[in-house]
Amino acid sequence: MISIIITTKKEPKTLPKAIEAIIKENIVDLEILVVGPDEETKKITTQFPQVKFIKDAGLGKPAALNLVFQQAQGNILILTDGDVWIEKGSIKKLLEPFTNEKIGAVTGRPVPINSRKNIFGYWAHFLTNAADQTRRRKSKRGEYLVCSGYLYAFRKEAIRNSYICNKFVIGSKETNEAGLIKIPEDTLVEDSIISQLVWQNGYQIAYEPEAVVNVKFPTNFSDWLKQKIRSTGGYIQKVHTNNDKLIMKKDDMRGFAQEMGDGLKLFFTYPKSLKEFWWTKLLYLARLYLWLLIFVRIKVFKKYSWPRVESTKIL
Repeated sequence: MISIIITTKKEPKTLPKAIEAIIKENIVDLEILVVGPDEETKKITTQFPQVKFIKDAGLGKPAALNLVFQQAQGNILILTDGDVWIEKGSIKKLLEPFTNEKIGAVTGRPVPINSRKNIFGYWAHFLTNAADQTRRRKSKRGEYLVCSGYLYAFRKEAIRNSYICNKFVIGSKETNEAGLIKIPEDTLVEDSIISQLVWQNGYQIAYEPEAVVNVKFPTNFSDWLKQKIRSTGGYIQKVHTNNDKLIMKKDDMRGFAQEMGDGLKLFFTYPKSLKEFWWTKLLYLARLYLWLLIFVRIKVFKKYSWPRVESTKIL
């Protein structure tokens, strides 16, 4: 069985579209689990008899995943969000690499629905293009890569308590009732932690660029910063379980040096006009400011938060 898990909270304008896109795939032996803390989400799921709603305590996405992982019946779990939707045929493409028993996780490709004709839409296209090229390269070489939280799948077996501590993750062996490693509930980047657990348990991670997930990216600078603080800054965060500390491997896909290097490769090839060249320069300045902000918030003030990004919830 395949379990598709949608994590969501108060996303009434986008959640129905996310569910409908999955149902249209007509996947045999599939369960769809929607996990959220609010009654509004529960009400939406009642419109879809194929969907099982699981109410969480509103403690954040990692806690919600720990809850739903115990109830999911599938041997392969597919994770996505309530404010994105998959392209036709994406689930089948995402599942194809699992015919190789060495593959423990497969990540899809986020594609912006934002227009490239404005600065924030252009930034979204530029950065997702850079991530696409990095994942293609690493997947081809069999190197470690981080799954995209917008759409990825992994074998449940890959995060069972067969755990061997090494350079990727150190210290935590806490499991839930299903024998799966528990995700630390204060983490900002559960996708990176799951990727590392899969990798350190001896599995490979594949990238399937034809498994497309459509994403609405932020449309203003405030929301852009909120989103990037989580996705970029989370990899340097130290997170805790109830028993001990879990230290993540520095994510070279999201590190400053790697990010700037990948961006430079596209600097002269991706922009198609003088205006886009200017927007690219501003993106570099914005990323520098972001890294300074991350350092101050996480390293200096130890402030970990997952602020809600409102502009991505409206289509």
